[in-house]
Amino acid sequence: LSSGMSSLKEISDALKLLIKYGTLKKNITLLQCNSSYPSQLKDLNLRAMLLFKKKFKINIGLSDHSSSIYPPMIAIALGASVIEKHLTLNKKMSGPDHKSSMSPGQFKIMVDGIKDTQIMLGSYEKKVLRLEKKNLYFARKSIVAKKKINKGDKFNNYNLTTKRPGGGISPMLWNKIIGKRSKRTFYTDDLIKRK
Repeated sequence: LSSGMSSLKEISDALKLLIKYGTLKKNITLLQCNSSYPSQLKDLNLRAMLLFKKKFKINIGLSDHSSSIYPPMIAIALGASVIEKHLTLNKKMSGPDHKSSMSPGQFKIMVDGIKDTQIMLGSYEKKVLRLEKKNLYFARKSIVAKKKINKGDKFNNYNLTTKRPGGGISPMLWNKIIGKRSKRTFYTDDLIKRK
């Protein structure tokens, strides 16, 4: 269901009619649409899709009449499951759609961008990836001696700093180290270790 040229009330009424006459809500996708040809980027209002999803609890998509390849990719990132985009073999043909339609080459670039967007979105999980694990030691930092620290000296903000690599005490534990006495002598850039 395209929302082009429609108010929120008109959209609501149309949805009620579709459902009343037997269309299952799960089979409806409400498309944000600006029915001007070509649509200007400033008029696309892609966030309206988020309003549709929240207000109507429905699948969302985009009917895009802009001349840009990017709105469909952004729509996918916002949760769109359907993209409508016009395709033409010649932008100079007569009619309102050809000027705002894409050539086959542009269309392929857009589709590839949509596929890349879907890949980049990933999942709702956040975890350390297997490929990241090999960089943990190198990329993370440790608390190190900023200058020579004698056995018995107190650790403070002037004799400690943080540097790569990891493997020592994490900078996240900085406040637990400050004020404690050194159990041995450390030289500049030595990893501070508990034992």
